[in-house]
Amino acid sequence: MADNKEELEAFRGEAKAWLAENFPSSLAGQASAVLRAESVDRSNPDLDVWIDRLGEKGWGTPTWPAEYGGGGLSQLQAQIVNQEMDAIGAFNPLTITAGMGITMVGPTILEYGTEDQKKRHIPKICKGRTFWSLGYSEPNAGSDLASLQCRAEDKGDHWLLNGQKTWTSGADISDWCGVLVRTDMDVAKRDGISFIMIDMKQSEIETRPIRLIAGASPFCETFFNDAKARKDDMLGDLNAGWTVGKRLLQHERQSQTGASAGGGGGTKSSLQGIAEKYVGLDSQGKLADSDLRSRLADHMMEASSHKLTIARIVAESRGNAKVSAAASILKNAASTVTQNRAELLLEIMGHQGLGWEGDDFSAEELATVRTWLSGKAISIYGGSFEVQNNIIAKNILGLPENTQRG
Repeated sequence: MADNKEELEAFRGEAKAWLAENFPSSLAGQASAVLRAESVDRSNPDLDVWIDRLGEKGWGTPTWPAEYGGGGLSQLQAQIVNQEMDAIGAFNPLTITAGMGITMVGPTILEYGTEDQKKRHIPKICKGRTFWSLGYSEPNAGSDLASLQCRAEDKGDHWLLNGQKTWTSGADISDWCGVLVRTDMDVAKRDGISFIMIDMKQSEIETRPIRLIAGASPFCETFFNDAKARKDDMLGDLNAGWTVGKRLLQHERQSQTGASAGGGGGTKSSLQGIAEKYVGLDSQGKLADSDLRSRLADHMMEASSHKLTIARIVAESRGNAKVSAAASILKNAASTVTQNRAELLLEIMGHQGLGWEGDDFSAEELATVRTWLSGKAISIYGGSFEVQNNIIAKNILGLPENTQRG
């Protein structure tokens, strides 16, 4: 469909009507309560109903090709779907219930996968039928990921995996995992890596959840002990996994900029409203703390600028969105905005924002301290803040390489 004004408005009417008929009202505004990185609250049966309807429509992955189960929409049409979802408090649960399938693995399979791989994996991701995790980092291979030692040996009719991964989000509940493995020990470290997709439902794979300071955590240690993968589940060419893996990380950073598809299920509580509640107003109706008032205004302008930049990029893509090193800029900006908001919230609430349990604290106050703690990881996962700065320096600003190629 073309993206002219008349057709877009007609599509908006269709989207509004479909959502009114299919989105369960019991889930309205419940995104933050239902969807969490470490778990999903499935106590409301309407969530599964909504997942099924959204998956069948293809709007959980609105811009993916319709032939594989996606919505086949343009970027502007997908933006309209998001807007109409937000208007009624709807949200896209598949971005969580599919694990890393929608934000990272799926887009990479669409780029590098064979036709058979696309047909086997993409429709299930679109319908939220499979939960994906990723095996990248290792105890001795974090930012220097190319030093990884997890191995895959060619056994003729299958690959045999041995080694350890860490920080594998959702590994304990995942159906499939995309794993970076070493397939050649005799070449330069970045040249001997491959990307293999592996079925996690086998006894030769052990997962151990890692608990974090904020409480519950999606992270795990993962151990492969003679685990088997099909020969045709290598994504991309043999020993070309470094290229595939870097591309996947670009998709990850894009998903962490605030630009990922799917309605948000309503906006967060207004910082200004929270400040008025906890700090109070002076005789002129302004926040009683003038310094806080100034810093709050700075943050709101920063957040608004970030949203406008994302909107401009989406509009300029005109249905031909291309993930690039620019995602590193937006990823760092999103990290800064998110962490600054958490710090301001904690300061505004004072000692009420430091509670961990008990009747003296509201649910919002208890969530605030946990969000503040878990938010410290935002500038680390998906490539640290410093790694993103290196990418920006080399690939956008054209500054000379000061470490190693790749």
